[in-house]
Formats: sequence, structure tokens, C-alpha cells
Amino acid sequence: MAETLGSLCDKLTIIKLKQYHSQDELSLKNLSVQERQLQEEINEFVQAAFAGIIPSERLTFSANKVYKKDGNVVADVHGSIGQVFSQLADVNCRLWHTQELVYEFEKVPSEQKDKVVKQLALLNLERTKCIDQIDQQFRDAVAQKKNH
Repeated sequence: MAETLGSLCDKLTIIKLKQYHSQDELSLKNLSVQERQLQEEINEFVQAAFAGIIPSERLTFSANKVYKKDGNVVADVHGSIGQVFSQLADVNCRLWHTQELVYEFEKVPSEQKDKVVKQLALLNLERTKCIDQIDQQFRDAVAQKKNH
């Protein structure tokens, strides 16, 4: 996948989740380095986009998820880039905790297994919508800046 602002934001939220859930000093040190690198990469990406160095068609990379929409209600994604980034962080947090159930799937009661798998799928769809929305709004902001 090509890097976009949305994909970089997604990676940053995941690093923050790993930091929150880790107690290993070496892991935390490595995650801190990754966090700084991603922050720098985000800053460089934003600056390059507004400077016209990154072509506008490379500011988005739509996931084009193909899925059965009937019975698969995915939360709406709207608001400013900051609001959508916040929703992305929330989705990744819920996704993290749902994924934790899968790591010990044998302990999930049989009647709950389908619900867990469905929840993973829907959360991943919402995550993708957030990433795509951040990318689209950022591309629109860059285009608007160029037109003024």
C-alpha cells in the first residue's frame, strides 16, 4: 500500500496502542523511536504535499473494499481530519481488544465466536473508512490551498 496521511496516522495509533500495552523496556524504547520516525514522516509528508512535491493523485489510495453491505452496518465517518483521526484511534483501540480475543479463540464461548469474527470485520471496514476519509480531506485541503 502506498503511504498516505491516513495510513501514516493509522500506523501512529497502532504504535501508541503498543506502547500503552507494553511493559518491556526494550520494546518501549524501540516503539519510541518508531513513534518519532512516524511523526517526522507525517510532518515531511504534509509539507511535501502542500509544496506540490507529492502529486495530488498520490495523496489518496482508496481501499475500495468490496463487501456485502446488507447486514454489515459500518459506522459513519465524518468530521474534520482531527475528528476522523480521533475516530480512527478509537476504532484501532476497539480492534486491538477484539483481536486479543482471537489470540485465545479456544476460550471464546461457541455462541460468541461468530460475533467476534463479525466485529473484527466491521471494525476493519470502519478503520478503512477512516483512513480513506483522512486521505480525501487532506487531498481536498491541499487542492484548495493550491487554488488560492
